[in-house]
This record gives sequence, structure tokens and C-alpha cells, in this order.
Amino acid sequence: MSKTIIVSNRLPVKIQVKNGETVYKPSEGGLATGLSSVYKGEGNVWIGWPGKIVKEEKAQEKVKADLKDLNLYPVFLTREEIDDYYEGFSNEILWPICHYVPSYAKFNHRYWEAYKKVNRKFADGVLKLAEKGDTVWINDYQLMLVPFLLREKLPDISVGYFQHIPFPSYEIFRQIPWRESLLEGILGADLIGFHTYDDIRHFISSVTRIMGVNSTANHLIVHNRPVIVDAFPMGIDYEKFVEISSLPRTRSNIKKIKQSAREAKIILSIDRLDYSKGILQRLQAFELFLKNHREYKEKVSLLMVVVPSRDEVPQYRELKEEIDRVVSDINARNQTLSWQPVFYFYRSFPVEMLSALYQMADVCLVTPKRDGMNLVSKEYVASRVDEKGVLILSEMAGASKELSEALIINPNDVPGLSNTLLEALAMSRNEQQERMIAMRKTVEKFNIHHWVKLFMQRLNEVKSMQRSLATKQLSTNTVESIIKKYKAAQKRIIFLDYDGTLVGFDVNPLMARPDKELFDLLSQLLEDERNRLILISGRKYETLDEWFSHLPLDMIAEHGAWTKKYEQPWRRYHGLNDAWKKEIMPVMENYTDRTPGAFIEEKSFSLSWHYRKVENGLGEQRAMELEDNLKFFAEDRELQILQGEKVIEVKSNLINKGKAAAFWLEEDDYDFTMALGDDYTDEYTFRVLPDDAVSVKVGNKMSAAKYSVPTYKDARKMLFRLCSK
Repeated sequence: MSKTIIVSNRLPVKIQVKNGETVYKPSEGGLATGLSSVYKGEGNVWIGWPGKIVKEEKAQEKVKADLKDLNLYPVFLTREEIDDYYEGFSNEILWPICHYVPSYAKFNHRYWEAYKKVNRKFADGVLKLAEKGDTVWINDYQLMLVPFLLREKLPDISVGYFQHIPFPSYEIFRQIPWRESLLEGILGADLIGFHTYDDIRHFISSVTRIMGVNSTANHLIVHNRPVIVDAFPMGIDYEKFVEISSLPRTRSNIKKIKQSAREAKIILSIDRLDYSKGILQRLQAFELFLKNHREYKEKVSLLMVVVPSRDEVPQYRELKEEIDRVVSDINARNQTLSWQPVFYFYRSFPVEMLSALYQMADVCLVTPKRDGMNLVSKEYVASRVDEKGVLILSEMAGASKELSEALIINPNDVPGLSNTLLEALAMSRNEQQERMIAMRKTVEKFNIHHWVKLFMQRLNEVKSMQRSLATKQLSTNTVESIIKKYKAAQKRIIFLDYDGTLVGFDVNPLMARPDKELFDLLSQLLEDERNRLILISGRKYETLDEWFSHLPLDMIAEHGAWTKKYEQPWRRYHGLNDAWKKEIMPVMENYTDRTPGAFIEEKSFSLSWHYRKVENGLGEQRAMELEDNLKFFAEDRELQILQGEKVIEVKSNLINKGKAAAFWLEEDDYDFTMALGDDYTDEYTFRVLPDDAVSVKVGNKMSAAKYSVPTYKDARKMLFRLCSK
């Protein structure tokens, strides 16, 4: 029976020693809660570091045995590995890069060696347990290399990767010296998940520009394997926070907070100590608010909780010292004998106290400079069973994409944030309720359990898609069956696309000329008098004539605008005109002038805008813009816009490869029909073929073809097999 293996840097338990006994206390984090339904299932397991350095082998075996009963498998790390892999590479390189503070990154080669070594440790841990048919879900940036390491050893297992922190723009990510290896690692997964569409966009930009991977929307082709990149906004355990809100201890804490706050309104801020959280900016905004709105003096207080984190690191220690100083200054300048502007706690609180704080806060201030999701905002909303309160949320937090009813701010705009505080404190009860009800519905629906279910479901869908494509892959047995059918036939017709099917692509289309091997292949096919060969292409008829007129084959050019039977002149499809080109050409020329490397190819009855030579990313952007502009012209002029391999082509919708192929098929009765093509213009051909035809897609995109081969080289090999005696 197949199983699911969860992999993360930390196991969902904390190891504690009480009275000489080792105790395993479950973690309270959202990830541990959400994935508990998965890893606690029969046969499933969670792999990770247990959070404690265990040196002796005997002690390690004891921990392994204890954790096995909890469906947990430990990966033991040394102090040096923790310092260099976790504190070093993960937190001093990847964390600042992914949070857009590259100046804090320390590109230490020792860190990289440790990162590789520990990722290999985690992969080896998975490989000891994984079997064919298993599913592996790898979580977060500390383990970017693991998907590829697993794919090398177990190519058939299902691998998902989810990154909980932002993925930076290409310009930021490219600064990492080991960027190719990191991307190659992630691309070992079948499904790659992020919190937001922005993260998807940045990741795809990096892999297409750095790795040269082809992408269509969120679909990537990696070594002829389809990979999907998708957004899965993480939720919280909504019901848990609702239940905690009414616990006796929570109610007791609420009473204490009421007594301390008296009549003052509370603005709540809860964050881990980190330079990405925007803590100093919100303090500045609060002080500016007090300065500009003296009427709120003694009527509002900022209750700020900063959870200790890495304060031995210089940047964090300096941040902590600056926070201490600013809080002290605000209080010194503004407090009275009966009122304190800022209540500052540098510590963590139990969940019952957090719930009480959430329920008592009139305003919750969540203003990170950059954050993958930020679950504090969702915890605040879930805790507000009274449907009161106002959430002020940074547009840089992933949660802002879902909680649009919050007051969305730019965390760097201190005056703007100060004004938003006034708006929040003055908001009517009805408006608060209207906004909070909408946000609570969102948080309730898209909870942590929904997130887990959606990711696992999508991973299964991706794997099913890969399997369906794999079943189309021409196996040895299928090829033998086709050869047998081919040999037995007395009258055969074979349609062959050119670019991408018989030859590879070139940045200059005119350089993708037929080579000696291709001419040998076509000659061998044509030696058999039972074969009728039709070359069917979007190329100019003059080009096909130059390259292939010496061979006894038929040709279809410009998607069917021109046709030629052997030893006969070229014939034009009736009813075509090119008057529309006068209107389309200036539009294409405008985009060519704006896009270095782009060029226009004019054919008799079509225009093509090529961007194969254009910088990755820019070409795709310009192509989308051009296509949108051309749609306006195409609607009223019976034109069709084709998106090909790095090309936008405009032609009459009266013609396509399928219509042209149908003309040949109607001329005679054939007992063997075959067609090969690589892009969606060839789908028209596949659709007009008889039911018993052999249709082959070159590449790994979804197709109406019955079979597929990975590349044009594989297509040639198959055709040579047909010719073999």
C-alpha cells in the first residue's frame, strides 16, 4: 500500500527532558496541525530534525524508537551542520534574498557545502522509507535540493514542494552564486506550491531565464516531464481558534487585559523579531498618530508583542536594540501618570493569552515589509467571534490577497499608516461587522485542512496527467505493432510537420535547414512505392520548394494556403486575399521596434512575429501584448491568431492544416494513415484523421494524438524503424 511522507526541517514535536526522562511535546504550529491528518495515517511518516542535538548512537536509537510510535522519523544534525546549513545558508542567504534584503546575504561557500550535505541527509532519510507509488511532500526553503535528489533515485514517485516564504524576483534571486542548483533541486518536484500568484510569476521567470525551461502559463516542461506551479494560500485551524476564544483561561485573561487597559482602546501588534516584519515603521506611524491626533492621548495604547528570534545575530540584535530605544522614547515623551502609550513585551505567550489579546484588540496591526502569508492576521479574524475589530494589513503579506476587507496599506508609508490608524479607530460598529463577517467566512472556508486537501488533490491530478502522457509515449511494443501494421499495408499516406517535428528549433528559422540525416530518412520512406508522403508546414512555399522540390513528395505550405503535388505547380487556396496585411503590419512593426531581437516574417497570406531571439520574459510579455492588440483586428476580418513556439502568427481562418490534409485523405482509400506534429496547429491534422490512423505528438503537451515522443530525434528514430527491412 502506498504511503505519504512529509518532509520538513523540523519535526512537529519538541524534545524536553523532565526528571531525567525524555518527553515529546507536540508543536502547536499551523503546519503541524494541518498535516497531522496526513502523517498520522496508517503507514505514513513525517521526516525532520527533532530539534535537539543527539550525539551518541545509543541515544539516537532511543529517540528513533520513541518517535516511530508517533509516525515520526528523525534526521540527526550536528552543531556544525545546524550552524552552517540552518543558521548559515538557510537564514543568512536564502532568508534575506527571499525577503528582498540582499545586502544582508553572506555568500559563504562553507554554508553551501553544508546545505548540500544536509539536504542529502534528508533525501537519504526519505529513500530509506520510500517505495514506488509513494507520495513525498517537501516543505520549505531549507530543503530546496531534496526534490531533485529523490527524482534521481526514484523517478516514479510523486513529489510535491511547498515554499512557505516568498520567492523573490529574478533580479534578486540571480544574485545567489548557486542559483542553478537550487532551481534544479526544486524542479525535481511534480507540483511546486507557493502562497501567491506573485511568487509563481517570480519563480517561473527565474527558471525560464536561468535554466532555459519552457513554460506555458503555470506549466513547465522539465526534461520532458510536465511540472505544475500553483498557488495554495495557507490557512489556519479556524475551529481551534474559535474554541480557544471561549475557554475559561482565555476568559480570565480577557478580564485581566480589561483591567489593565481601563477605557483605552488597544492596537495590537504581534511578530517574531525579524527585519522583514516592519516593526520600526509601525512604531514610527503610531508616534506620528499621537502627535497629529492629541485627542487620542490617554485613549489608545499600542500593545506590542515581539517574540525572541536569533537575537545573537548582529542584524537582529541591532533591530532589537533599536526597537527598545524607540519604544522607550515614545513612552518617555508621551506617557502620563495614568497612561502608557506602548506596552512592549519581548517574549512569547501561550495560545490562551494570544486569543484574549486578539479579542480585546480594537485594531490589529499586521504590517510586514515582505511575508509569505502571515497567519497572525487570520488568527485575529478567527478569534473575533464578536465580529468586531479592524485589521490593518500590509499589501506585502500574502494574506492581503485573500483578506481584501482589511484596511490594506503600504508598510513603508508611515504617514499613510498613521492616517489608516485614525480610520480604523473611528470606524463604525456596522462597518467593522460587515468587514469582519466577510473575512471570517474566507478564513473559515480556506482553513489549514482545506489547504492540505487541496495540495494533495492537486499533486494527485498532476501525477495522473503525467501518467496519461506517459501512456501515450511510444513504447517498444507499440512501435512494433505500428511497424507490423505499416508492413502489411499496401497504400499508405504519411503527413509530416517540419519545424519541431523533423528538425529542432533555431533562433533564426532559416538556419533550421534539413540535414543529411533527414534527407536520408525521407529518401528511404519515398523508396517504397506504397508510400505517399506529404510535408505539411507553416513555412513559406518558396522555402519548402527550395529545400524539398528534388524529392518526389507532396507539400502543404503556410498552413494550407498553398498546396503542391509532386511534379505539379503550387496552387493557392481559393478565396484568400492579403489586403488585411496593410493594417496588421504596422502593429507588428511597432512591437518589433520596441523589442530588440524580434523580427517579422511575411508570407503570401500570413504574417509571423518571431521572438526567439528576444530576452526571456520580455519576449513573452510583448507577445501577450501583441496578441491582445491583434484580437481587435482579427474579429472582423476572418483572421486567426496562432501562438506557436516563440512566434505569433496571423492568418486567414479559412485555412488550417486539417482542411488541407482532408483534401488528400478524400482522394483515395488508404489502409495506413500516419501524422506527426509538434504544436497546436497540427491538432487540426490529428482531428481529421480516420479512427485507425497513427497520430504522434512530438513533445509532452496535451494532444488529440494517440501517441507521443519526447523530441524530433525520437520522431526520426521511429520513422527510420518503419524503413528497416
